[in-house]
Amino acid sequence: MSELTQQTKTISWVDPRPQAAQALTMSGLDYLLAMMDGSIPPPPIASHINLEMLEASPGIAIMAATPDESHYNPIGSVHGGFFATLLDSVCGCAVQTTLPAGTGYTSLDLNVSFLRGITTDTGRVVATGRVTKPGSRAAFVEADIKDADGRLLATATSTCLVFKP
Repeated sequence: MSELTQQTKTISWVDPRPQAAQALTMSGLDYLLAMMDGSIPPPPIASHINLEMLEASPGIAIMAATPDESHYNPIGSVHGGFFATLLDSVCGCAVQTTLPAGTGYTSLDLNVSFLRGITTDTGRVVATGRVTKPGSRAAFVEADIKDADGRLLATATSTCLVFKP
């Protein structure tokens, strides 16, 4: 057995509660654009999976994430939770781009299909979420994750509850 080397990873974040309250004062798209330009900090989950918001437009959200060894499962590849977290994030943000100020959302379901494995050798992956049917009570979304060569790694569908808090 080879010698085991302990590694560490430091996670830093800003308390998300003030930003969540601020989100209700802005359209969903304006909120995400403010996050992209740095005037609103990213959510804490972003530091866990090296998540970056790349694009937000009505009904569309595009994010990238870079896996590291801390995302591995016991069989030596990136855990399915990494895929699911990325897909849930991009689906939710795609819905958020369609919401007016004062409206919130939450995931009701997420159905993931794992098509290819991810390792650290895969490098940065890009996820795209597309709203297929917006709504005032529920919104439907589809998403995918691709590698740098455009190979499809996973797909998802999601339903989000839309509500006024």
